[in-house]
Order: sequence, then C-alpha cells, then structure tokens
Amino acid sequence: MTTTTRTLKRIIATTDVHSSLTEASGMLARLYAERERSLVVDCGDFFEGTGFYQLGHGSVERQILLSLYDVIAPGNHGWSHHFEQGLRELTVCANAVDEATGRPLFRPLRMAEIGGRRVAVTAVISPQAFAAVPLDQRAGHQATDPVRALRELLLAHHHEVDGWILLSHSGFEQDLSLAGECPFLDVIFAGHCHSNHYTPESVGSTLVVKGGELGAGYALAEPVGVGWATHTCRFPETVQLPAELEAIGHAIETISARLAAPLGTVSERWQHAMPDRRALLAAAAARLHSGLGAEAVILNETALRPVRLGEVLTLADLLAIEPFGNQLVHAPLPEAVSADLPGLLAHLTERAGPLLTAPDPLPPGIRSVLTTDYLAETVLAGRTHEAGLQLGQAVLHVLADAPSDHEEGDAA
Repeated sequence: MTTTTRTLKRIIATTDVHSSLTEASGMLARLYAERERSLVVDCGDFFEGTGFYQLGHGSVERQILLSLYDVIAPGNHGWSHHFEQGLRELTVCANAVDEATGRPLFRPLRMAEIGGRRVAVTAVISPQAFAAVPLDQRAGHQATDPVRALRELLLAHHHEVDGWILLSHSGFEQDLSLAGECPFLDVIFAGHCHSNHYTPESVGSTLVVKGGELGAGYALAEPVGVGWATHTCRFPETVQLPAELEAIGHAIETISARLAAPLGTVSERWQHAMPDRRALLAAAAARLHSGLGAEAVILNETALRPVRLGEVLTLADLLAIEPFGNQLVHAPLPEAVSADLPGLLAHLTERAGPLLTAPDPLPPGIRSVLTTDYLAETVLAGRTHEAGLQLGQAVLHVLADAPSDHEEGDAA
C-alpha cells in the first residue's frame, strides 16, 4: 500500500492474528480509520489457527493484508503466503536468505516518514521460529543470526535514517536480548511469544512492546520529543464496516455460516468447559493406539488449542481446537533412534513442545510411530505412509458422543 499521499504520525502493529476473524469487524474498522495517519504493520503469523484458514485457505487474510497493511513480517505459520504476488512486496525480513546464494528472500527494510522522521522498518524471524516452518515450505531457505543481520543493516543505512523499528517474530524474552545486542533500535514490536506480557519494557533506549494476539488488540509507537512512546490498545467490539471493506465482511460471513455447522453432541465430560488439551490429546492418542494397531503414538501438545465448548460441537469448535489440519502418518525410527527413546523424546520436546505418547512409557525396541505429518517431516526422518486419518477426526470422535457425517471432510 502506498504511503505517499498520507501524513503518518505513528505506527500500529498487530501480531499473531492466526486467522481469528470471527469478530474481526472491530479490528478491520479501526485499522481502516487509522490508515490516514498510521503506518500499519504486522509481526507475523497472520495466517493459520482457525477454521477460517482451513476453509478459506488464506483468501480472506490475504484480502485484509493487501487492503489495510503497509509492511508485514513473515512468521512460521503461513510462511509460503509471503512469496505470493502482492504479499511478497509487503514483506520485509533482514535475516531470511536463500540457502545456496545467501541473497535475501525479501526486501530487508522499508523506509517511511513518521512524524517528520525518516524511519527504517525491518523484521527478523528467530532461528527457533524458522525451524517450526514445515520443511517443504522452507526448503532452500535459511534464517541467519538476527543480531548480525541487523548490525549489517545499520552499517549499510545508518546515514539514511533517523530511527529504527523492528518487527520481530522471535518471542518477548528473545526481543529483550535483541534490544541489548542492538541498542540502535528505537522500538521492537514483539511477536511469536503468545504471552500475556502487554506492558512495554525498556532496554536502554529501546522499547519492546507487544499487542494482543488473535486479533484482540495492537501496539502503537509514535515519536515524542527526541525519543518514542509506546502503549497497547484493544480493538473495539463488533462495529459496522466501512463500505470499502464490505466485500471482506461478506467473505467472513460466508465462511462463518459454514463453520456454524453442528457435528454432534459434546460428550458430558467436555461440556461447558475448556477441555484441557493434554487430557484431550491423551484420549485421542489412546484411541489411535488401540484403534489403528500402531506400535506407538507420539503427538505434540501444541497441535491442539484450548477452546470453551457448550453442548453442541460445531465445525468452528473443532477447527479451533485442531486448527492446523494435521495428517496422521506412520514414521520409521532408525535403529540408533529406537535404541535411545528418552533421547528421541527429549529432542522432540525441545523442537515441538510437550509430548503425549501411547503407551506411556514407550515400549523398548519400537521401529515406527504413528504421529502427525508435521512431526514426521520436521523433526523425524519422514514418513513411510499416511494413516488415512487426520488428527482432527480423532479429536472429533473423542469429543462428540454421536458425531454426524455432516461436513466431516471439512472437519478433518
């Protein structure tokens, strides 16, 4: 989006929206109203996380970004979308490079006039976040050391700018360290962390701030005196969309109607509560182990999201609980790995978070496991064959007493 006809006074940053568009009218209307005076940016993971993405395949999110945003950072979710025409032109990243040539995958920075200052806006993705990108999407790509990349940008452009703004997809704690290593940064907009830390923190003269995830709020930075001021705000409740955004609103309503489809009655154990995702995943793993006859099942707890349920399970509920469309696959274990199962579990936990296994503990000598395609291809040696089932289907049969066949293909 062009900024040449706008007088920009400040920067507004969202992060980790994760396709949370059920009540997005407040977010859309506020960003639209702010565009005349604000550079609108995002810190990554705008895609994936609800049924809107699984049913719409990112089409609505793409419309929003192209209509309302000026600069976006790539996150580990939706990585491939940043290479699409239009979105690639919006994306900046200082440390994502072609593995073979070392050339930047995206524009390293964007210049903008904010409150009379010439400001460089750049972004980084941490190596940890980059490693969470599905392997097939990041093949041939590399995330270099963020500190080194930022220092090289400073050397190349310090004489051209009055200030530095960083969109970071690294996590709040990592961003505090980045601020210490790169004191020339004025503001770091944090992302990727999914924490409740919304109070801006200063490291020397650098301010680190994060807005509310899942479309709940945003962070704001504006020049004040010789420095910057930051704070966070919540988006307003549901409001009437301006005429220019009615097409986006209609697209959201169309998908919302599909997501309202009932799938069955929620089992009494899970009704009127937010199911503990570890307990839910354990029940699914046990059912998969006994039902599919696999030697063992390994699932990562972060494959599911906590969602409050009522008495009727809807497609929206299921796709919010298992938002990533994980396929279940059989993955082989090399002999050396099979001989060191504690080492395997420690490695998987480090890369993918807490795990659930069935049986627990794993029996010695197993040579293959039933797991998700994400774990198999990202941190294991690949897959032998698909199980013909998705994790969402297993969760559906745990949650619902009598799941219907209505749109079960979408539910998977």
